Amino acid sequence: MNEFAEKLIHGRVHVSPKRLGNPGPNASQKNQILLAANAAPDHGRMMPWRFIEIGQSSRDALGEVFHQCLLDRDQNATPIQLQEAREKALRGPLLLLAIVNYEDATNEISKEEKLVSLGCAIQNILLSAYALGFGSGLSSGKALQSPRLRNLFNLADHEDPICFITIGTVTQNKLGRIRPSVSDYHSIF
Repeated sequence: MNEFAEKLIHGRVHVSPKRLGNPGPNASQKNQILLAANAAPDHGRMMPWRFIEIGQSSRDALGEVFHQCLLDRDQNATPIQLQEAREKALRGPLLLLAIVNYEDATNEISKEEKLVSLGCAIQNILLSAYALGFGSGLSSGKALQSPRLRNLFNLADHEDPICFITIGTVTQNKLGRIRPSVSDYHSIF
């Protein structure tokens, strides 16, 4: 395998959004990162996904949704928990919401295949960000299934929010995960 590809694939690790700060990608770097999604496998050339960038001016609105979603799930949430829920929206200089689009006029492409395509687009974004020297992390949570979040982003019935992608400069290093051996996930039939 090409040494650069090897380093890229095996060097990238998840970085918690709490450990991602400024500077984030500039406009040119952000465009390069987002263009990497175009290389994802896409049966039927449907592009069954999209990404919404949550700008700095929209972070408070997202934080309020996180706050309300926590209250919906737990009326006894403490003020500290509610504040932490709000602060999740403020982490990292570049915050994207990954959305899968299940709409298919032909009904030829399965939902699973559309999710795989989105996963590949996400991985390309993560690898591109890493190649440019940035850390990145995925985050999800129960708020993703909330009607409040769907309403905030005006999602169509055939769309589902899958995860958030946070990209920025690593502010605190942490040991990378221990990767499993090939025998842990490969077998021959």
